[in-house]
Amino acid sequence: MQHDVVVIGGGAAGLSAALVLARACRQVAVIDASNPRNKASGHLHGYLSRDGMNPAALLQTGREEVAAVGGEIRPNRVTALVRHGDGFLVQCENGETSETRTVLLATGLRDELPQIDGVNEHWGDRVVHCPYCHGYEVRATPLGVVGGNNRPFTIHQASLVRQWSDDVVFFPNAITLDQTETHRLTARGIRIVAGRIKSIDTDSDGLNVVLGDGQRISRSTVFVGPQFNAEDHLLDDLACARDDLGSIAVDDTGATSVPGVWTAGNISDPSAQLINAASAGSKAAIALNHYLLARDIEHATV
Repeated sequence: MQHDVVVIGGGAAGLSAALVLARACRQVAVIDASNPRNKASGHLHGYLSRDGMNPAALLQTGREEVAAVGGEIRPNRVTALVRHGDGFLVQCENGETSETRTVLLATGLRDELPQIDGVNEHWGDRVVHCPYCHGYEVRATPLGVVGGNNRPFTIHQASLVRQWSDDVVFFPNAITLDQTETHRLTARGIRIVAGRIKSIDTDSDGLNVVLGDGQRISRSTVFVGPQFNAEDHLLDDLACARDDLGSIAVDDTGATSVPGVWTAGNISDPSAQLINAASAGSKAAIALNHYLLARDIEHATV
């Protein structure tokens, strides 16, 4: 069977798109590798009516809603996406293939964390990156912010995190602050502790940032700034245009330069919160349906 749309990625963006398309009576399949970006978090926030919900529970509810209106949910990992006739062929890790008229990539991004011992172990719990997702729950507690390769993000993050606590320590780590940056941070009431970070660990006193000189500075939570790497490699064989920063170029609906290929969510908008990703999925789905409608009319009138 040829699908109208194959959605690659079953997070908030992908499931939202699939729900809209299935309700529009399109033949839709969602292929999902079950590796969501927020899998380490026990709760989500900022999503109206779902604040505090377990992320896995949100996705399970979404899958059930898509299936209830005829959408197909297929656990698998897509390994290749190639042109096939006037559509596309989606190839999966287990050897399965799917023919489809159009494709929506909602594969998100990968957080490349600082190479500091302990960061991975505590990621999503006591080491986090988004104050809008986690700040309220740790408000008025001792917070730390670690500088990393994503320099502008982490310096901004330190100033931002200060909204949630009067006790914020910025650890520049590998960053050398200039005079203006130092002045702005200290004027904001942020303490700066220089020196390379050796590790982040826990003891009976809680979470500690351990410096190379042996200092141990206790914090309740540490914010880090990952590198955001879009999971867009499946588009390489289609030669989708990229912008000056190397990201996939899309219009405001998520359409790429290749007709019939859309994106939604963090793959094309790294700063999108969960609710924004769901909205982007819905917007892309409507644009996709209109694209398919135009093709249906064109074929009918030939």
